[in-house]
Amino acid sequence: MGPLTRTVGSLLVIAIASVAQAEDLRIIDKATQFTVTIAPGEEMTITRQMTPCAKNKGWLQPLVPEPGIVPITEIEVLNAISDPDFILVDMRTQEWFIDATIPGSVNIPYTEVAMRMDELGCSKNDAGWDCAQANKVLGFCNGPVCPQSPTAMRAMIRDGFPAEKIYYYRGGMLDWDALGLTTVEGDL
Repeated sequence: MGPLTRTVGSLLVIAIASVAQAEDLRIIDKATQFTVTIAPGEEMTITRQMTPCAKNKGWLQPLVPEPGIVPITEIEVLNAISDPDFILVDMRTQEWFIDATIPGSVNIPYTEVAMRMDELGCSKNDAGWDCAQANKVLGFCNGPVCPQSPTAMRAMIRDGFPAEKIYYYRGGMLDWDALGLTTVEGDL
Protein backbone atom coordinates (compact mmCIF):
# COMPACT_ATOMS: atom_id res chain seq x y z
CA MET A 1 0.00 0.00 0.00
CA GLY A 2 1.49 3.34 -1.11
CA PRO A 3 1.41 6.66 0.80
CA LEU A 4 -1.47 8.02 -1.31
CA THR A 5 -3.61 4.94 -0.61
CA ARG A 6 -2.88 5.22 3.13
CA THR A 7 -3.79 8.94 3.08
CA VAL A 8 -7.05 8.35 1.22
CA GLY A 9 -7.85 5.47 3.54
CA SER A 10 -7.18 7.61 6.62
CA LEU A 11 -9.39 10.41 5.28
CA LEU A 12 -12.17 7.92 4.59
CA VAL A 13 -11.99 6.60 8.16
CA ILE A 14 -12.14 10.18 9.52
CA ALA A 15 -15.12 11.03 7.27
CA ILE A 16 -17.01 7.89 8.32
CA ALA A 17 -16.29 8.56 12.00
CA SER A 18 -17.57 12.12 11.79
CA VAL A 19 -20.76 11.01 10.03
CA ALA A 20 -21.29 8.34 12.69
CA GLN A 21 -20.86 10.98 15.43
CA ALA A 22 -23.07 13.62 13.78
CA GLU A 23 -25.42 15.17 16.30
CA ASP A 24 -28.93 16.15 15.32
CA LEU A 25 -29.41 19.77 16.35
CA ARG A 26 -32.63 21.65 16.97
CA ILE A 27 -34.19 23.44 14.00
CA ILE A 28 -37.31 25.13 15.40
CA ASP A 29 -37.97 25.03 19.14
CA LYS A 30 -37.24 21.43 20.22
CA ALA A 31 -37.73 19.75 16.81
CA THR A 32 -34.63 18.20 15.21
CA GLN A 33 -36.39 17.46 11.93
CA PHE A 34 -38.56 19.47 9.56
CA THR A 35 -40.53 17.69 6.83
CA VAL A 36 -41.20 19.55 3.59
CA THR A 37 -43.10 18.69 0.41
CA ILE A 38 -40.76 19.16 -2.55
CA ALA A 39 -43.18 17.85 -5.18
CA PRO A 40 -46.72 16.44 -5.08
CA GLY A 41 -46.53 13.27 -3.01
CA GLU A 42 -42.78 13.66 -2.41
CA GLU A 43 -41.60 14.66 1.04
CA MET A 44 -38.12 15.23 2.37
CA THR A 45 -36.89 15.55 5.94
CA ILE A 46 -34.51 18.40 6.65
CA THR A 47 -32.11 18.01 9.54
CA ARG A 48 -29.42 20.23 11.02
CA GLN A 49 -25.91 19.10 11.94
CA MET A 50 -23.08 20.93 13.70
CA THR A 51 -20.55 22.15 11.14
CA PRO A 52 -17.22 23.97 11.47
CA CYS A 53 -18.91 27.33 10.83
CA ALA A 54 -21.76 26.80 13.31
CA LYS A 55 -21.32 28.70 16.59
CA ASN A 56 -23.82 27.03 18.87
CA LYS A 57 -26.53 24.46 19.23
CA GLY A 58 -29.46 26.88 19.49
CA TRP A 59 -32.41 26.81 17.12
CA LEU A 60 -33.62 29.05 14.30
CA GLN A 61 -34.83 32.42 15.54
CA PRO A 62 -37.55 34.41 13.80
CA LEU A 63 -36.55 37.55 11.92
CA VAL A 64 -38.83 39.56 14.22
CA PRO A 65 -38.77 38.02 17.73
CA GLU A 66 -41.69 40.19 18.95
CA PRO A 67 -44.06 42.56 17.13
CA GLY A 68 -42.55 46.03 16.77
CA ILE A 69 -38.89 44.96 16.86
CA VAL A 70 -37.02 46.19 13.78
CA PRO A 71 -34.85 43.60 11.96
CA ILE A 72 -31.64 45.05 10.49
CA THR A 73 -28.68 44.03 8.34
CA GLU A 74 -24.96 44.70 8.48
CA ILE A 75 -25.40 48.02 6.65
CA GLU A 76 -27.63 49.37 9.42
CA VAL A 77 -25.23 48.01 12.06
CA LEU A 78 -22.34 49.85 10.40
CA ASN A 79 -24.33 53.11 10.43
CA ALA A 80 -25.52 52.60 14.03
CA ILE A 81 -21.96 52.24 15.36
CA SER A 82 -21.41 56.00 14.90
CA ASP A 83 -24.99 57.08 15.62
CA PRO A 84 -25.31 58.59 19.15
CA ASP A 85 -29.02 57.64 19.22
CA PHE A 86 -28.05 53.93 19.27
CA ILE A 87 -26.43 51.72 21.84
CA LEU A 88 -25.04 48.47 20.42
CA VAL A 89 -25.58 45.69 22.92
CA ASP A 90 -23.82 42.35 22.64
CA MET A 91 -26.31 40.23 24.56
CA ARG A 92 -24.09 37.16 24.72
CA THR A 93 -22.44 35.94 27.89
CA GLN A 94 -19.18 37.62 28.90
CA GLU A 95 -16.83 34.91 27.62
CA TRP A 96 -18.18 35.30 24.07
CA PHE A 97 -17.98 39.11 24.29
CA ILE A 98 -14.39 39.12 25.57
CA ASP A 99 -13.29 36.83 22.73
CA ALA A 100 -14.64 39.04 19.90
CA THR A 101 -17.43 41.53 19.34
CA ILE A 102 -18.61 44.25 16.97
CA PRO A 103 -16.67 47.52 17.45
CA GLY A 104 -18.49 50.00 19.67
CA SER A 105 -20.68 47.45 21.42
CA VAL A 106 -21.17 47.01 25.15
CA ASN A 107 -21.90 43.74 26.88
CA ILE A 108 -25.14 43.27 28.76
CA PRO A 109 -25.72 39.50 28.92
CA TYR A 110 -29.21 38.33 28.04
CA THR A 111 -29.75 37.13 31.62
CA GLU A 112 -29.07 40.64 32.99
CA VAL A 113 -30.60 43.07 30.48
CA ALA A 114 -34.00 43.40 32.21
CA MET A 115 -32.22 44.36 35.45
CA ARG A 116 -29.84 46.81 33.74
CA MET A 117 -32.25 48.85 31.64
CA ASP A 118 -30.92 52.01 33.29
CA GLU A 119 -27.85 51.50 31.08
CA LEU A 120 -30.19 51.75 28.07
CA GLY A 121 -31.66 55.10 29.12
CA CYS A 122 -34.57 53.90 31.25
CA SER A 123 -35.22 55.08 34.80
CA LYS A 124 -36.68 53.06 37.64
CA ASN A 125 -39.69 54.32 39.59
CA ASP A 126 -42.34 52.81 41.90
CA ALA A 127 -44.31 51.54 38.89
CA GLY A 128 -41.29 49.84 37.30
CA TRP A 129 -39.16 51.05 34.39
CA ASP A 130 -39.86 54.32 32.59
CA CYS A 131 -38.28 54.00 29.15
CA ALA A 132 -39.76 57.09 27.47
CA GLN A 133 -36.25 58.59 27.10
CA ALA A 134 -34.50 55.30 26.29
CA ASN A 135 -31.90 54.98 23.57
CA LYS A 136 -32.48 52.88 20.48
CA VAL A 137 -31.00 49.48 21.28
CA LEU A 138 -29.31 47.42 18.59
CA GLY A 139 -29.06 43.92 20.06
CA PHE A 140 -27.27 40.85 18.74
CA CYS A 141 -25.84 37.52 19.84
CA ASN A 142 -24.19 34.60 18.03
CA GLY A 143 -26.44 34.48 14.98
CA PRO A 144 -29.60 33.02 13.46
CA VAL A 145 -29.76 30.04 15.85
CA CYS A 146 -28.85 31.94 19.02
CA PRO A 147 -31.78 32.55 21.38
CA GLN A 148 -29.89 34.92 23.70
CA SER A 149 -30.79 38.31 22.18
CA PRO A 150 -34.42 37.37 21.36
CA THR A 151 -34.81 36.22 24.99
CA ALA A 152 -33.35 39.51 26.26
CA MET A 153 -35.58 41.55 23.95
CA ARG A 154 -38.71 39.77 25.16
CA ALA A 155 -37.70 40.51 28.76
CA MET A 156 -37.07 44.18 27.91
CA ILE A 157 -40.52 44.54 26.35
CA ARG A 158 -42.16 42.69 29.26
CA ASP A 159 -40.59 45.21 31.65
CA GLY A 160 -41.62 48.31 29.70
CA PHE A 161 -39.02 48.91 26.98
CA PRO A 162 -40.71 50.04 23.73
CA ALA A 163 -40.41 47.33 21.05
CA GLU A 164 -40.05 49.95 18.30
CA LYS A 165 -36.79 51.14 19.92
CA ILE A 166 -35.27 47.64 19.64
CA TYR A 167 -33.29 46.77 16.51
CA TYR A 168 -32.39 43.10 16.03
CA TYR A 169 -29.31 42.02 14.11
CA ARG A 170 -30.29 38.37 13.69
CA GLY A 171 -27.10 37.58 11.73
CA GLY A 172 -25.08 38.31 14.85
CA MET A 173 -21.45 37.33 15.19
CA LEU A 174 -21.83 34.33 12.87
CA ASP A 175 -22.72 36.49 9.86
CA TRP A 176 -20.42 39.36 10.92
CA ASP A 177 -17.45 36.94 11.00
CA ALA A 178 -18.51 35.14 7.81
CA LEU A 179 -18.51 38.47 5.98
CA GLY A 180 -15.00 39.22 7.23
CA LEU A 181 -16.03 42.38 9.05
CA THR A 182 -13.73 43.79 11.76
CA THR A 183 -14.11 42.50 15.30
CA VAL A 184 -12.48 43.65 18.52
CA GLU A 185 -11.85 42.01 21.86
CA GLY A 186 -14.61 42.97 24.27
CA ASP A 187 -13.66 45.39 27.02
CA LEU A 188 -15.52 45.05 30.32
